[in-house]
Amino acid sequence: MADTKTILEQLSAPTAAARLRNLAALTNQHKPTQIQTDFENINNHIHTCYSFSPYSPSAAVWFAREAGLATAGIMDHDSISGCREFIEAGHIAHFPVTCGVELRVDFRDTPVAGRRINNPDQNDIVYMALHAIPHDRFDRVDDFLKPIRRARGERNRKMTVTLAGILAPHGVALDYDRDVLPLSKAAEGGSVTERHILFALAKNLIAKVGCGTAMTAFLSDTLGLKLSEKAAGYLSDAANPHYDYDLLGLLKAEFVSRFYIPATGECPDVRDVLALSEEVGAVSAYAYLGDVGDSVTGDKRAQEFEDSYLDELIPLLSELGFRAVTYMPSRNTPAQLVRLRKLCDRYGLFQISGEDINSPRQKFVCDAMRSPEFANLVDAAWALIGSENTHPRLFSPETIGRYPELADRTAHFAEIGRRLQR
Repeated sequence: MADTKTILEQLSAPTAAARLRNLAALTNQHKPTQIQTDFENINNHIHTCYSFSPYSPSAAVWFAREAGLATAGIMDHDSISGCREFIEAGHIAHFPVTCGVELRVDFRDTPVAGRRINNPDQNDIVYMALHAIPHDRFDRVDDFLKPIRRARGERNRKMTVTLAGILAPHGVALDYDRDVLPLSKAAEGGSVTERHILFALAKNLIAKVGCGTAMTAFLSDTLGLKLSEKAAGYLSDAANPHYDYDLLGLLKAEFVSRFYIPATGECPDVRDVLALSEEVGAVSAYAYLGDVGDSVTGDKRAQEFEDSYLDELIPLLSELGFRAVTYMPSRNTPAQLVRLRKLCDRYGLFQISGEDINSPRQKFVCDAMRSPEFANLVDAAWALIGSENTHPRLFSPETIGRYPELADRTAHFAEIGRRLQR
């Protein structure tokens, strides 16, 4: 069996067709000795290279399955261009999947206008997700997202120019067309985000400054950035295999504000996105962040978000027409989640979970999900799949033949999926 690096290279081939062929070959060579039949390991929030991630859709399916997940969901920013490959990869690997998109929406015309909600970079702008997008509505959703990506691209270019001006006195060059765009799948309908800009910067800094203590000194003494103990530990280690991603995380937490241009002009009103979600039959979800202390992913500084007015926000979400709240159990404290879950129950909001995967350092499996208190989130993941597929065939005949106990589960998933049907 090839090592992880070799497999990632094979599943990062230039075209989706090549990636899927390689995935089929890997799947035939390496069949799992058992399949997850307790279904407790789920993740509905995996980013791919169609927004920002080291994983193609095919690679995301492979590594999710190998990590022990029973199902996985794609969740790219402003793009669903990886969804069809993700679905086909799921079929090849006999692995059930669900498809969604994450985007930012404008809350200025709501009662919480002017507040920091769940976006570290800007007041009034909220991250939300559309889960379980029916497969025959992908083109409609993509038509909605295209102008958002175009506007974001224009703002990205301006931010890169600003950033290049900041870096020039330190002998660090950065160009949008040369350094940033090649890191993306923009030509194939993927999005370009601040992470792409920062990843390009991270690579250029490594080439200019080097790794280890030379880098930490440059970041703190020259750029004046505050390094947490965790970030300093990662970046002091020149042999760190995730060095460029850890540097990206530090830059995202501490450097974005110096070149950030508000995204207001490219973010649609929240009501327009909710209307789109209802039109296509998706499940709209507010992405709860909660006040941040020590960021699990290392890309967020300590900051207060929606916790101080959550009692006001959750009923507003229900009134606006959100159907769900999505959250990440590993990122929040037990007290935060107890409060959030009670409010969701009180106002009839479905609960969805997923771990935000966009770095090779992150685990696909969320250990916190093993707690019995999160059993509802496991059922929710399968309900999304049942909702997304009118007649879901979650496992191939070959897989059911090897594991007969899955036959009854397929019918069960379809049944719980009806909870989300219109």
